[in-house]
Formats: sequence, structure tokens, C-alpha cells
Amino acid sequence: MSTFQNALEQLKRAAKIINPDADLLAVLNQPRRTIEAAIPVRMDDGSLRIFHGYRVQYNNARGPYKGGIRFHPNVDMDEVKALAFWMTIKCAVVDIPFGGGKGGVAVDPKLLTAHELERLSRGYVQAFYEVIGPTLDVPAPDVNTNPQIMGWMSDEFIRVTCNMKHVTQDEKEKLKATFTGKSVEQGGSEGRGEATGYGGFVVLEALLHNSTHPPLKLRGGEEGLPTVAVQGFGNVGFYVAKFLHDAGYRVVAVSDSQGAIYDKRQLGMDPDSIMKTKKAKGAIGGCYCVGSVCDCENYTAISNEELLELPVDILIPAALEGVINQNNASKIKAKVILEMANGPTTPEAESVILGRGGVIVPDVLANGGGVATSYFEWFQNMHNEKWSRERVLQELKAKMEKSFTAVWDSSARHSTDLRTAAYSVALEKIAEAATYSAE
Repeated sequence: MSTFQNALEQLKRAAKIINPDADLLAVLNQPRRTIEAAIPVRMDDGSLRIFHGYRVQYNNARGPYKGGIRFHPNVDMDEVKALAFWMTIKCAVVDIPFGGGKGGVAVDPKLLTAHELERLSRGYVQAFYEVIGPTLDVPAPDVNTNPQIMGWMSDEFIRVTCNMKHVTQDEKEKLKATFTGKSVEQGGSEGRGEATGYGGFVVLEALLHNSTHPPLKLRGGEEGLPTVAVQGFGNVGFYVAKFLHDAGYRVVAVSDSQGAIYDKRQLGMDPDSIMKTKKAKGAIGGCYCVGSVCDCENYTAISNEELLELPVDILIPAALEGVINQNNASKIKAKVILEMANGPTTPEAESVILGRGGVIVPDVLANGGGVATSYFEWFQNMHNEKWSRERVLQELKAKMEKSFTAVWDSSARHSTDLRTAAYSVALEKIAEAATYSAE
């Protein structure tokens, strides 16, 4: 199935258990609006390239559309629709007043210069500025986008808006709320960079140490400490690994798009050291062992596929969707899968993993810390406030623990898995806010 069909299959499975309103299901089976645009960009050599951009506004029953913009060669409308649907569910699960949206550009940003990347970022805003805004649609970073790109986009949106109409200084300040995930200097929130990873850490801790259910029996590595493999070592993967490492978990494998490394001794890796080497050398898989020279001589180079099948307690897919599928589900050995990527597990694979007693913490809960803190940033911009990092993380911890409890209670009430329980929580909240045109 396509990525979007996988997303709707999750909704269909949940609906069989929780029997939601038929009208709501009909609405959620398709996005409210899809937009495509051709984005012309002048390259450094003087040539003109046309990039294909997308924005999907899925559902805004609970508030403005909200969702990131990804730059990736494989971006297409099917993927963006799925991501926008998941954002609709996620915003309801973590109980923030946003709906779901998503955007993207089909491009490999690593092949662009900094100037070309800036022109593309500003070009995206020029193509879509009429359908975004602080009370309409609020984009954020996603795969291969970052605070710098959000800063360019925010600046371009304010420039275009001010050229189109008269804007007061107070209105101009609030326009910053159109994009979240900006740098602190450009109106971003303290703690935003680490928020998604920290939120996943909080949810995992709640799962493993919740007193309302028997503790999960984990194998544990050296000294009985839980072992962890992280597939995807970008911002999200790095921070969730760092928080787990600092809390005493043994991170024994990490990977990026170039490959993976594994600590067979099970002693654990220091994510800070790994990231330092990655930035210096450019990649994880190829930079540690070149010929006979290894930067980290105690680690073994493996593939991303091999990482997913390691004998660890906790597997954290933190890259792209569909990496756990019917081809490898039976080989997954981890007891717990913490979905920090969007849609990393296909429905077919989920059936296999749940059938053997595995636990999947769904993406719509596990990686909700990012959008929760995006809401905090939006709120600060709209109310001209500035929160400390300590307050942001404290507010985030409380919100993620509350969201976990709601999902866990729903799981117990419906005697079902955590994903179906999360959908139950979300659909109830969306139904409360939904309105339909009179007949």
C-alpha cells in the first residue's frame, strides 16, 4: 500500500474497535485541501530549475493547520497527505489547539549550495503564502529542514505580507508565529531543538516506570540496563539517544543515511561523541572505518537494515516511514518500538510485532513533543512572551505525561494496543470540535 493508504488503514483498524461517528470518519478519509506548486529557483550558475512543492491542509476542526515542511527527493503528494493526516491525529493526542497539515519539496538539499537553499526556501513561501498564516496554517521543520530554513521562510512571509498590505508593528510581531522551529534569535522558543527527542524520552520513561501496569520484562545488557538501537541520527534521533544515555540506558547502535555502527560489547555509546565525529567526518556509516583506520575502533559497521534486527530491548526508528514492514517484521527482536519517525511501521508489520507480544509506542504519541513545543513557540509569539528553557521542558514533560496517561487509560478501557488507543483519544477530541454545514 501507499503511505497514505497505510495511514488510512490505521484509522480503519482503530474504527473497528472504537466505533466513531460515521460523519467524522468520512471527513477524515481525505484532506480538506491539497495544493501543488512549481517553484522556480535561480541556481548559482545562472540556470533556472523548477522544483515541485506541496502543502496539504488536512483538518482544522481543533485550530489552525499545523505541520512541518520536508525537503527530500522522494517527497510526493501521497506522502504529504499521510503526514498531514498523522499530524491531525497527533495534535489531538497531545491536546494542542491545532489541526493537521504538512508540506514538502521534492529535492535533495545536500546537492544545493547555501544560497540555492535559501532561494528555494523563500520560493516555497512565495508559492504558498496565500494559504498560510498564524491563525490559518503554521508550518515547522521536518526532514532536512532546520531553524535556519524556518528563519528564511519566516522572513520571506513577513516581507511578502508587508508588501501586500499595511501591517502595524504589533501585527508584524505576530506574523512571526506563522513559522515555528525558528532560531531563538528570530523568535523561536528555548528548548525547541531538543523537544521532540525529550518528549519521546518522557513517554518511554512513563511506559517503563508506570505504576499502573506490570513492568515490561526487558533483557537488559551489561549490568541489566536496557539496550537501545536508534535508526536515524538527525536532530530527533540524537536527542532521544542523548536523554536515554544520560538516564542510564545503553545506546548500543545508531545510524544515519550512510550506514550504522554497533557496539557488540553492549557497553553503550556516548551520543555527544558520536555526533561530534559525525559532524567532523560527514556521516556515521562510512566515517568510522575507512580502510584499516577507525575513529571508533570498538564499533562495528553494519547496515541500517541490520540495525533494525539487533537483539536490543528498545528500537527507535527516527528517520523515514515504512522502514519496519512485512519483509523484516518477523526479524525484529526488540520488545519495545518507540516510533520517533512518522509512520515507520506498516500495518502488516504491526500485526506481526503485536502478535508476538511486542509493544509499539505510536508516532502520534511518541514524537508529539515537537508539535507541542511548536505550540509553545506559537503562543509566545502571539502573546509577546519569552519562556525559559526550563519552563518549556517542564511544560512539555507535564503535557507528554498527561498524554501518555490518556492513551494508556484508553488502551485499558478498550483492551487494545497503544496506537488504537491513541486514535480513540484523538477521534473523541476531534469529534467534539467538528462542525458540518447544515443540510
